[in-house]
Amino acid sequence: MTTNAFESNPAPSAASTRSHPSHIPSLDGIRAVSFLIVFLSHAGLKGMVPGYFGLSVFFFLSGYLITTLLRLEFDQHKNISLKQFYLRRAFRILPPFYLVLIVAYLLTGLGAWREGSLSAPAVTSQLLHYVNYYIIQHGWWEGIAPGTWVYWSLAVEEHFYLLFPLIYLWLRKRGCSSRQQAVVLIGLCALVLAWRCFLVFVMDAPKDRLYIASDTRVDSILAGCLLAVWQNPVIDRQAISDRRLGLLWLPVGAVMVLVSLVIRRPDFEQSFRYTLQSFGLLPLFIAAIRWHDRLPFRWLNTGVAKYLGVLSYAMYLTHTTVIWGVDDRVKLPDAVRAVLSLVIVIAVSTLIHRLVERPFAKLRRRFGSREA
Repeated sequence: MTTNAFESNPAPSAASTRSHPSHIPSLDGIRAVSFLIVFLSHAGLKGMVPGYFGLSVFFFLSGYLITTLLRLEFDQHKNISLKQFYLRRAFRILPPFYLVLIVAYLLTGLGAWREGSLSAPAVTSQLLHYVNYYIIQHGWWEGIAPGTWVYWSLAVEEHFYLLFPLIYLWLRKRGCSSRQQAVVLIGLCALVLAWRCFLVFVMDAPKDRLYIASDTRVDSILAGCLLAVWQNPVIDRQAISDRRLGLLWLPVGAVMVLVSLVIRRPDFEQSFRYTLQSFGLLPLFIAAIRWHDRLPFRWLNTGVAKYLGVLSYAMYLTHTTVIWGVDDRVKLPDAVRAVLSLVIVIAVSTLIHRLVERPFAKLRRRFGSREA
């Protein structure tokens, strides 16, 4: 969600994909699908569309892309410039982040909505990237600009990437193989799962504590990191044959995701659901990248899908504010308001992409990108 490090252009073959790892097919399309899942859930179809699954995909994708970049940089330079890593993330993430947030604050302060208020502690928590823990303590509405609740997920990612590059660099400096790195990441995922289970089954923690806290959601990002270091479909040789992927691992992954969606027990939802989704996505991502020219993955590489994928970060930042504003001001059927909201989100996100993201992308390249 929060990184667009690669332009996901179709590659003619798996071999050419490995030769040009900066072009990864299907990923922009995956971004687009993930955003639409989240959007539809927030636009009134929460009972039918699992928005939380779209978010799990975003987390997984972010972990995969960022760790692939780190891996490529270390493979080339035998080191990772942490300064450049954080500088790149700042140029990529922060300008749209603060722009949308400030506009939301202004609209709220000027009374654009019939409801909504601001408080200094809530605003500070968003500006400094700990709003997820603020929400756990004070609730979703207390002092937060309407429509900016989704910033909790960005806080999870920012917390994760403050620490993960240090862990990854340490593993590489110690000479850990890809398999050993994978074992460490699986172990970290197991620890997070154990912590969630303790909070659910022993401490009877509330849903929001499990759903939005960084310490209980980072395994969704770690699973993407796992794919980046082991069996990476754009770097590593394809140890899994097409036949085994199609007949075994892809169905297993699909079943894991399906089980995570159909079981509705609260204790399961807040404990094992995220683990099943995250590890179920592993073969799905491999197939989407390797078989980008086959149905159904071919649809992920159409022009429309790739364009929406490029806009996905800006759309994610803006969509809940737009939905809130349309619902607050427009008296039309729900379906009409949803379509109107989507049109506005795409238009606003296009402007943000052209006027903010593109100029800062040039600055990002100007200040150096060693993995390139």
